[in-house]
Amino acid sequence: MKKILLPLALALSATLAAAADRPYDEAADAKAQIAVALHDAAAAREPVLLIFGANWCPDCRALDTALKTGRNAELMKKFKVVKVDVGRFDHNVDVSTAYGNATKKGIPSAVIVSPDNRILFMTKAGELADARSMSEDGIYQFFTQAEAATRQ
Repeated sequence: MKKILLPLALALSATLAAAADRPYDEAADAKAQIAVALHDAAAAREPVLLIFGANWCPDCRALDTALKTGRNAELMKKFKVVKVDVGRFDHNVDVSTAYGNATKKGIPSAVIVSPDNRILFMTKAGELADARSMSEDGIYQFFTQAEAATRQ
């Protein structure tokens, strides 16, 4: 019995580790997720943060990790966050286009929209494309400034 359980436990832990390293749900219906986030944002009076990226992208994974820790995680509580998978720039292209072609200059990219779906802020020049090189403080400063721009 132990000979069966150990390999099974190792396989399960490897699967969970791989899933943790894949922050973008490639099978998700991005439009439906955004609709739910907009509905929830209206009730909470919070903006929606769309983060466009892909699992193959090391900068996208680095950004996702950074946004889950420390004061970045606290800052993310000010938003309804939706992660939109773009595949190899061949998935959810219509969603990116609807939000100003946010992925034009690279991923990860970010768009902040109001609860009534108006664009309040977006990356335009690949500002997050080097997320691996950005410090946690640099990421925090970027999103703090982006959040402040939505209140103007």
